[in-house]
Parts: sequence; structure tokens; C-alpha cells
Amino acid sequence: MAGHSKWANIKHRKGKADAKKGKIFSRIAKEIISAVKVGGADVKMNPRLRLALQKAKEANVPNEIVDRNIKKASSADQADYSELTYELYGYGGVGLLVEIMTDNKNRVSSDMRIATNKRGGTIAAPGSVAFNFEQKGVIQVPKKAHSEDELFLVATEAGAEDFETEDEMYIVITAPNDLYSVKEAMIKLGFECGEASLDMIPKSYVECSEEHAAANFALIDWLEELDDVDTVYHNMKEDD
Repeated sequence: MAGHSKWANIKHRKGKADAKKGKIFSRIAKEIISAVKVGGADVKMNPRLRLALQKAKEANVPNEIVDRNIKKASSADQADYSELTYELYGYGGVGLLVEIMTDNKNRVSSDMRIATNKRGGTIAAPGSVAFNFEQKGVIQVPKKAHSEDELFLVATEAGAEDFETEDEMYIVITAPNDLYSVKEAMIKLGFECGEASLDMIPKSYVECSEEHAAANFALIDWLEELDDVDTVYHNMKEDD
């Protein structure tokens, strides 16, 4: 993954949706509830819950909201959330992965049909888009806090797979299962780490016209506005 920044091509799209605090809180609340439903409320025994709580901390979600959702999840009356991935073809052969967490699959199905009716694109068969993406752990490290050489050495020794440099931060890439062990090892050695997340990284990219790019972004914007949508990934090559 060295060289061309695959991560940078998708992350700013995700960041646009993440800028809406209400949606962040709602998404994290669903992740906490789902994690407790699956693995219980013991953080030490539930890595999925540990990840959700870390996200809550990074997003400055108030502790009372976190505690309330852990208690809600323990109730038999609380609906569980299903994680779904819709695969779409956009304009110019671009593939989209839409990650969803919902308590109503019928609503999601309807929303996806409306999105493609309004903004174009087609719903693809399962696997036809996903095969071109791979999941990776992504850790953000503020650039101002550390030197590149020092961080590269520590991240590699901690088990990172790759390392990228962006304008204001370094990006440490890990295998999915190594995400938090690498982050914790870096923190123990005094490194300031920002957001850690599991992202879907394209294996290859599609170049398309400005017209198709604009149409794809309009579709992505529509999808990101849906309450049940967590993240939209694409494999459209963007200019630096």
C-alpha cells in the first residue's frame, strides 16, 4: 500500500458524514448495543464492545449516554441491530460498499431503492463489488507530535503492515485483528494516537469523468444522509 494513498481516497468521504455529531452518537450507541447483545457487557471479555467504547471516547460521547446504552442492551426488550452491507455500482463502473446497522431491514431495502431511483446507480449482486475491497485497521497519529522515522520504526515493531504520510497526520495500517494491539503498543511507548478504525480499502481504482464523479458523489451524499447508513466506501480514483 506504499506510494499512492489508498486510505486518503476514501477517508474524507467518511469524514464528511462523521462531522455530524448527532449521527456519530447514534451510530456509536447502536454499536454499543449490538456489541453487548453479541458478547456481553464485560469489556475485558468483549473486544467488540471495547472497540465501540474507544470510538465513544474519541467522539467525546458523554459517559451517561454510554452507560445508558449498555444498560439498554442488557434488556430483553431492546431490539438488536443487524449489520448489513449493500453493494452498488455507481457511474463509470465505480463500486460502492454501503455499511449499515439497522433494526429494520425492510426500511433499509426501501431506502436503497429510493436512493438509486433518485441518484442513479444499481444494486449489485452480493460479492460482485466486495471482492475488490479488503478490510484493514487504520490508526491516525498527529504529525506534529512525532518524527516519521521514529513512528515508522515503532509501528513496524508493534506489528503494523504499512505506513503512510498525509498532510497533518501519519496513517498506520494494520491487519484487522491487530488494530488495537498495535495502537496500545504505540501508546505505551508514548505515542499520541487519534482515531483507530476498521476500514474497507480498495484493491484497485476506477478512473472516471468529472461528470460521472459528480454523479457518484451525489449518490454517496444521499446514502450518507440515511439514518441506518454507517459508512460508504468507493473505489473511485480521485485527484490528489
